[in-house]
Amino acid sequence: MTNFTADASLAQIMIEQPSAASVLEARGLDYCCGGMTTLKDACTTAGIDPLAVLSEINSLDDYSRNDDFSSLSPAALTDHIEATHHHYLHQEFGRLEALVKKVLGVHGAKHPELLVVQDVYMELRSDLEAHLAKEERVLFPMIRELSTATVQPDFQCGSINNPVSMMMMEHDRAGMLIRHLRTATGDFSPPADACASYIALFDGLRQLEADTHLHIHKENNLLFPAVVELEQELTAATPA
Repeated sequence: MTNFTADASLAQIMIEQPSAASVLEARGLDYCCGGMTTLKDACTTAGIDPLAVLSEINSLDDYSRNDDFSSLSPAALTDHIEATHHHYLHQEFGRLEALVKKVLGVHGAKHPELLVVQDVYMELRSDLEAHLAKEERVLFPMIRELSTATVQPDFQCGSINNPVSMMMMEHDRAGMLIRHLRTATGDFSPPADACASYIALFDGLRQLEADTHLHIHKENNLLFPAVVELEQELTAATPA
């Protein structure tokens, strides 16, 4: 059983107890882009009792952990992220686009907010597809090269900090668009007249939010700090 305090950051809680994701997600607490925020401050901003959330997190059993991502090497974590989260997005993008267009066509006259949902989703998909391509073609190969190097590699873009900083800015934008989706869908709550496709769309968007939050957490709070530290070690070991 864990024993966090309210001064623990959301990232620290997720690193040490990954199953806390369900608790944080249920309350809309941003542990990915906002991972450096303390639980107390995040709850205060959200108007939530931090002690109640803390009690629920501390009651989670250790065996409820899904994976110990913090134990993976940078190269192994990169492989895991690509095989798990990138694969999920590549598979899900088309399905959700077809659903949002179908639901808008059937229910749009009565629920004009669906046009906002479609526009924000399409913007998010476009951004994320470009983002995944940059990671798969540029950043992740750099990380794998860095992981096997004995001296600092001569990257065309200079320090690995440069693409890492860009990816983190793009993560912030993805987080903003996902928050817009949550607002436009009323916290992914389908209306009383929702058909099966309507319900499936909102459920799919909720799953997209949860997976993307976990995806960004693994990169922002685990992978990126590790590769920046690794590069610094190699730089120090490289002869002048």
